[in-house]
Amino acid sequence: MGTRGGGLYVGRRAAAVGAALLLALLVALLALAALYGRCRQKAATQPLSPRAPGPAAPPPPAPAASSVRRLPRHLLPLHYDLELWPRVRPGQAGPFAFTGQVNITVRCLQDTDAAVLHSAGLRSRGAAAVRGPLSEPGAAVEVAGLRQEEAGEVAVLELRGRLRAGRRYVLQLGFQGRLEEDLDGLFLTRYTDRGQSSMLIASQMEPTYARRVYPCFDEPAMKATFNIRIIHDPSYVALSNMPAIDVCEVKDENGSLWTVTTFNTSLKMSTYLNAFVICDFDYITRTERGNEIRIWARKEAIKNGYVDYALNITGPIFSFLEDILNVSYPLPKTDLVALPDFGAGGMENWGLMIFQEASLMNLPSDEFTSRKAMIALIVSHELGHQWFGNLVTMNWWNDLWLNEGLASYFEYLGATFVEPKLSLDKIFYAHVLQPVLREDSEIARSLSESEDKIKGSFSLMSLFDNITYSKGASITWMLSGFLTEKLFIRALTSYLKEFSFSNANQDDLWTHIQMVVDAQDEVQLPAPVKQIMDSWTCQNGFPVLTLNLTSGTIRQEQFFNKNNRKSTDSYNNTWIIPISWMRNGSSQPLTWLDKSSKMFPEMRVSESDYDWILLNVNLSGYYRVNYDQLNLKRLARLLENDPKAIPAVSRFQLIDDVFALTDFGYVPIETALELTKYLAREDELFIWNVVLLNLIPENLESTLKNHEVYPLLKKYLLKRMLPIYHYYAGFIRQNADALEDDYFAQVYLEKLLATACWLGLQDCLDLSSELYAKWRDNPEYKLNRLEDADFATKTKSWLAM
Repeated sequence: MGTRGGGLYVGRRAAAVGAALLLALLVALLALAALYGRCRQKAATQPLSPRAPGPAAPPPPAPAASSVRRLPRHLLPLHYDLELWPRVRPGQAGPFAFTGQVNITVRCLQDTDAAVLHSAGLRSRGAAAVRGPLSEPGAAVEVAGLRQEEAGEVAVLELRGRLRAGRRYVLQLGFQGRLEEDLDGLFLTRYTDRGQSSMLIASQMEPTYARRVYPCFDEPAMKATFNIRIIHDPSYVALSNMPAIDVCEVKDENGSLWTVTTFNTSLKMSTYLNAFVICDFDYITRTERGNEIRIWARKEAIKNGYVDYALNITGPIFSFLEDILNVSYPLPKTDLVALPDFGAGGMENWGLMIFQEASLMNLPSDEFTSRKAMIALIVSHELGHQWFGNLVTMNWWNDLWLNEGLASYFEYLGATFVEPKLSLDKIFYAHVLQPVLREDSEIARSLSESEDKIKGSFSLMSLFDNITYSKGASITWMLSGFLTEKLFIRALTSYLKEFSFSNANQDDLWTHIQMVVDAQDEVQLPAPVKQIMDSWTCQNGFPVLTLNLTSGTIRQEQFFNKNNRKSTDSYNNTWIIPISWMRNGSSQPLTWLDKSSKMFPEMRVSESDYDWILLNVNLSGYYRVNYDQLNLKRLARLLENDPKAIPAVSRFQLIDDVFALTDFGYVPIETALELTKYLAREDELFIWNVVLLNLIPENLESTLKNHEVYPLLKKYLLKRMLPIYHYYAGFIRQNADALEDDYFAQVYLEKLLATACWLGLQDCLDLSSELYAKWRDNPEYKLNRLEDADFATKTKSWLAM
């Protein structure tokens, strides 16, 4: 979950206002455009600072398995009997180890004299054996040897006989491994609770770390059921995917007592969803539709109510997803565990979801904060996976977006269901669609890769990026939009029921959507679903539409950086594009662009300055729009006269599109600035945020401050910021509690205030002095997130300069 940069700030004495400040607005605009363009070119050699990801952005990549070698298809796992024994006592010094035994029931699909399965970093313990065929009591196949191939992360059981197709066998392997503090596989982590040092053991198996815990068939399509038994210190509690059905005691070879926790047989699932936690945590619980939900955390956190909010929303989100998808959650219990140290924001293990502590906790006194919104988004994302990923799993990692993209889409639906104060469309566009459009134009990979591409030496963790998460969610949003949510959900329900406890690829999803489309006549598509959607998932990047209002022609091309394009580059991609549009404020029927260029007579405009066209209304499609100068001037005039005539999300889109087009060499900076002249009448913070990100991106702050553009920018921007600045400054001084329900104020107001102070607005500097004085006198003083210690401390630098 990225952090937002605080920015660079100046003090009370701003740079002297030059003669240019006395020029008329038009002259100022031209001068600002020229200087700003030079300034951006000067900074172009510096790497761009990454945009702050949204609350549900993927975790930073961890080191991945070095190989994704596919297993031969001779054997199919059916069931695992797994025993794990971490040799850890409280207070014990390391190094630590674990031992175990796994018996895997397999069906032989093709005669073979070797059993190949995954194993990484494990040593064998005792002799391996093969029982069977199971139809012959007492039968066995002699094992000639066990060979570890570390490079391929496989173990090979070489046999003196052959396993016969159609028969079932049991592979029996003992193993041992090191228990590290690396947050992958089975790991140990240390923490402090109520002033005491403690340890816990937990797991993270995705994508290919199960093989580091026990020998297994570690591929998502090789699903099986599991019986799990964990041997652990009696002072700990053991958790796994299913409820515990027995707890007993056993003595080791030294006569020391250990506890044995046995769990019920799991549902059929992939190895990467296996999960174990062995800890000394407390929990709180509630039941939702027969599903026992428990949240486990440090005793101090439970006592102080830090996870109460997470518990209160988990059940309702479960019910919401069950109702909308019309598919019941199949497990009898759900544990959510808040770890003090975890490598991801959350992990969706079936029945035992594991979270980074910060992803689940907030202060009970907070009424509505951006932290609550973040918790709702993260919890909703992982709950979405219970259907998309756990119940139905992608066949192979090349279609990871079927897990992460769909879960990311439903995370916003679930979060806004339990927190109606959040605006679904605004938060989705600001946190998902806009950032990934920025990123996708620079990344050379498609959403769905071919299976052949992901083999050999390949970092699977590189797929856990914003393309998979946010582009996947954005394409899903577009798909739901042009199908209608009713048809889209109907298709998803059909898809989930068809492939429950199994695997699917994206073509399977397209097939079920096509079936729903064919069964009705309300929505008509210009091509088969597969043809439409493959143009979005199997090609790199996305299109930009160029609209000529004189002829009514729309042309598409791949959006690319024209400033850096090599002469040998060739972009001939074509997308099948749904175009939502409005004319003069009236919504028009959806139309489609299914070729490189097409004429739309209905989009020709008259000579009237009040005849205008808006494409991609409310950012319903995953593309940018490049208007001709005629329409841009009309839209700029409309914004100055009546900004509310254009929906807020479309205003956001207009600003972001035109600055992206400027950055990539499609239009001059004057065009972008023309659309900002209206900003004194803009009262939406999420729009102001995208303006400031584009006009004063972090990598340009120091360059702009030392450039002659600064006084012009100061004059131009400050007078437009004053209305929204004074609106929020009044709340901060008089009634900051009123902002508790304003999510965007809590997320974006810091950037607005920082910019006002950076531009030398005296009232902002005075306000920051007041806040700093209050915090200095009482460090516990905090009206809301805007006035936290970090913000107050920054005022020192503003006032000292």
